[in-house]
Amino acid sequence: MTTDTELKYQFFPRSMGMSGSMIQVVECFAINYNEITSYNNTLSSNGVLEILRPDLEKIGYAVEAGKKDAEKIKVPVLFGYNNYIDKFFNADALSNDGKTVIEIEAGRAVDNNQFFKRYFSSLYDARCRIFNYCRKTML
Repeated sequence: MTTDTELKYQFFPRSMGMSGSMIQVVECFAINYNEITSYNNTLSSNGVLEILRPDLEKIGYAVEAGKKDAEKIKVPVLFGYNNYIDKFFNADALSNDGKTVIEIEAGRAVDNNQFFKRYFSSLYDARCRIFNYCRKTML
């Protein structure tokens, strides 16, 4: 059992152990835990990200620089003709190999499961587009 002084995390799928690269990510959170924990602080998501930024960048993550379009990190979900990105979502941080996305949520966003809403919304929209495309091509 953890207390408010310990970082609590869960890796999925639960049938696998964490790789070295994921352990490095957890360590970024662990070394900054006292500064970012909601038990001691009332930081926004951006405030937490700013604290984590130097450590995430050290291990090869691109980290969102701001709210302007050019400063965001776009993660493709679907590609269209000529490799055009049809659907994407913005991530707070992305590993250099593109396999790990970090999304920081704090305050209201945590209470309302905002990350899951955004994530599943992008997947649902992508699924609908694939279905509509298949329907049109089969007719």
